[in-house]
Amino acid sequence: DAPDHLVVRGEVYMPRSVFHRLNEEREISGQSLLANPRNAAAGSLRQQDPRVAAQRGLDILVFNIQAISGEAPKTHIQSLELIKKLGFHTIEYTPCLDYESCARQIERIGENRELFDFDIDGAVIKVNDLAQRKALGSTSKYPRWAAAYKYPPEKKYTVVRDIVVQVGRTGVLTPKAVVEPVRLAGTTVTNATLHNQDVIDQLDIRIGDTVLVQKAGEIIPEVLEVDKSRRPADAVPFRIPDRCPECGGPVTRDPDGAAYRCRGAECPAQRLRHIVHFASRGAMDIDGLGISLSRQLLESGLIRTAADLYTLDAQSVSSLERMGKTSSENLIAAIEKSKNADLSRLLYALGILQVGVSAAAAVARHFGTLEALRAATLDELVQVPDVGQITAENILAWFGDEPSRDLLDKLIAAGVNTVCRDRPAEGGILEGKTFVLTGTLSGYTRDEASRIIQALGGIVAGSVSKKTSYVLAGEEAGSKLTKAQSLGIPILTEKEFEQLTGAQPEQITMEALL
Repeated sequence: DAPDHLVVRGEVYMPRSVFHRLNEEREISGQSLLANPRNAAAGSLRQQDPRVAAQRGLDILVFNIQAISGEAPKTHIQSLELIKKLGFHTIEYTPCLDYESCARQIERIGENRELFDFDIDGAVIKVNDLAQRKALGSTSKYPRWAAAYKYPPEKKYTVVRDIVVQVGRTGVLTPKAVVEPVRLAGTTVTNATLHNQDVIDQLDIRIGDTVLVQKAGEIIPEVLEVDKSRRPADAVPFRIPDRCPECGGPVTRDPDGAAYRCRGAECPAQRLRHIVHFASRGAMDIDGLGISLSRQLLESGLIRTAADLYTLDAQSVSSLERMGKTSSENLIAAIEKSKNADLSRLLYALGILQVGVSAAAAVARHFGTLEALRAATLDELVQVPDVGQITAENILAWFGDEPSRDLLDKLIAAGVNTVCRDRPAEGGILEGKTFVLTGTLSGYTRDEASRIIQALGGIVAGSVSKKTSYVLAGEEAGSKLTKAQSLGIPILTEKEFEQLTGAQPEQITMEALL
């Protein structure tokens, strides 16, 4: 019984449950986290590809009929009933006949905010009779027939009983205050986030302190300040431990941030993230091994680390949910195929801090074998294009960790390739020269240009540094070109690149690709 013409108004939102699920998946995949459900919903709607928005699990609560053909409802409640009958989701509403009942309803909603699967910051009182609304009218900005009541952020004092450190799936250690239970914004709060060591130091939070807490954004309890006049005499400053509480692995601070991170190769808190990264397309490229299946393999006990993937058999995998005989055999075939991946892919798959695709490729080409890399010194590592002092230290620390060495030994025993098959040719005219490519090239793709350089003995790096010999710049070159200019590094056009290599694009590209 839908009308011929209907226009409704509502608000699109991302349910809290969807928001937490998406952030969990993004964290495991190494993507940046969504800030909050509100921004996530707005960003999803702005996606140019509707398929991306469709995957975000958005919903809409409709609260008004803007236009309708035929007989229109005479009250707001009648319009909401019609909206629900037509299949839309609507906001919760309650008729109130006087001021006191409005006040009681606002208080009830505020006390039960945690029951909603979406965030609210207030409640709206509206005139029900639509004719009265028309008579009341609106100002240039607001309707006179509606008023919003905003809930003030509730703040209360409580006592810090303990500070515990949790390890996330990306290895970040996050401190959390365990507090005396306190009722706050409709829920009983027993924990409050402390964010990182810098926040702890800034507020000087200690176990035993009396602290003022509130819910940030009405969701996450946080500590606002410390009442130092009530501090116990034996309270001591808190420091994040230098060994991971989950695996005992080394903990270091990110060089470009406030996060402290576990470097353990077999840390149980990070296993899922490690497996997903190891199998990803840019790493070992194990087709069919995504987040869901990786989680099942870990939870079932079939694997503990990435090396255990190479001990799986089709029969064991077929016992998992949604994994039949064919899909299990396909997975085992994909795992077997990954053994032949180049050393550069393996190095990237290991998840060493700051070793991305470019740095992994540069290290693999420079040392040629995993054996040579494992024996490398810090001085030797910093000589590699795309590897600076901090990255070199991260590589050295990772290879020096016992769980890392154990993981590598298992991968080698499983038959995983440990040789770089993409090393620059020796004796070529570009031997010893390091190139960085930027912008759009007209004569060939970046991949083709990279192979040309390597075929002539050169090295391709992903970032510009003092070690860079040349920058090959195409159309719309960006920050890499700017940095090269500031460092005085020679900039090559495609024509100059062809003159340097001594051949036309078609000839040298064909030679390099062969």
